[in-house]
Amino acid sequence: MGILTLLRNAFGRSRKERAAQTEGATQETAPAVTAPEPKLPSQPAAPAEPDPSEPPAQPEATPQVPEPRSESTPAPAAASTSTSADEHDLVKAAFTNITVPKPTDPEPEPQSEATPEPAAEPQPEAKPDPQPEPKPKAEPQPDPKTETAPEPAAEPQSEAEPEPAPTPAPAPEPAPDPDPAPTEGEAEATKATPPEGTAPKPATSAARLRSQAPGLTTAYKAAGAALKKHGLTGTRARVHLVLDRSASMRAYFKDGSAQALAEQTLALAAHLDPEAAVHVTFFSTEVDGTGELTLADHENKIDELHGALGRMGRTAYHAAVEAVLAHHAEHAPPGTPALVVFQTDGAPDAKTPATQSLTDAAANHPNVHFSFVAFGDPENKAFDYLRRLKTGNASHFLAGETPKELTDKELYEGVLATWRP
Repeated sequence: MGILTLLRNAFGRSRKERAAQTEGATQETAPAVTAPEPKLPSQPAAPAEPDPSEPPAQPEATPQVPEPRSESTPAPAAASTSTSADEHDLVKAAFTNITVPKPTDPEPEPQSEATPEPAAEPQPEAKPDPQPEPKPKAEPQPDPKTETAPEPAAEPQSEAEPEPAPTPAPAPEPAPDPDPAPTEGEAEATKATPPEGTAPKPATSAARLRSQAPGLTTAYKAAGAALKKHGLTGTRARVHLVLDRSASMRAYFKDGSAQALAEQTLALAAHLDPEAAVHVTFFSTEVDGTGELTLADHENKIDELHGALGRMGRTAYHAAVEAVLAHHAEHAPPGTPALVVFQTDGAPDAKTPATQSLTDAAANHPNVHFSFVAFGDPENKAFDYLRRLKTGNASHFLAGETPKELTDKELYEGVLATWRP
């Protein structure tokens, strides 16, 4: 824009003055025109088109992009065609005037040129500038950022490091697992204890039983198998036998059914009671008498005791229940389990006292279990009492009309069906 104003000022001067200047200038410029002409194309390229002074703004847009390239060649043509004195005057005036404003004009011109240059060319040049996107290659710098991120990640790693720390901790725990080798020694100690009659072994060894009561060997083996089946091997308990001496029981004493049941009970007691003894209670209308069975003294013992008791009476369950509980409480430490094999051939004469005594026993002596063994016809309605009994500490087994013919296994299965001390 400054060049156009200079040109206009140059036109304002009087042609006379211009002629005077040109006369002297033609001689001076003849050699000078040739030299500066190569310089003119870049700057006066704009004046060639500004001749139409009307669009001063257009040269701003057009010279910025196309003029440097398109007019770079035609500029010498314009310079060669401008042979008139006026044009030389204009050129001279332009040169003379430009010399002074060069310090100012070139400054706005590079501003105007600076604006288009980023608009057109420097922007593509800025694209090569992104080519130094080695700075994105300097994304290694974000990589250190990522490195900083992994550093917090390394912090969870440090947190994870305590987690591997516990994993080696379980590793030493398996180390104590081999340490159970001493437990094997303890197992050896326990192996040393079974001879003394600990839980894994019966209370009385088979060798002792054979030496003292060889007639009970078969029943002893059957009792051991039944206990093992129910998970009761090694269980310790006192064993009681209750025998019904009501008048209807006379035949079962004569045929040896009562004696057989007593011997089977003693063989079972050899597994449960370290003393291998059975306390016997005879009852009818009341308690008729008591006795003791041992390995050394059990043969024909029931017949002897029964024969000495006199007259047979009725069936009073409650009298026998109370007598057994009293004896157990007196001769056994508190809390000692007891298994009572309660034999009868009918229902109690007094059902209410019988039920009440069993109910009290369940409340006050929860470790005492009454296993009823019923001799007689299983269809007998007298046994409905036993079927309906729900005291929680009693069970029943219908041995049939010929109980002596039962095998040892059948009897033990019936007696031990629900007993769990």
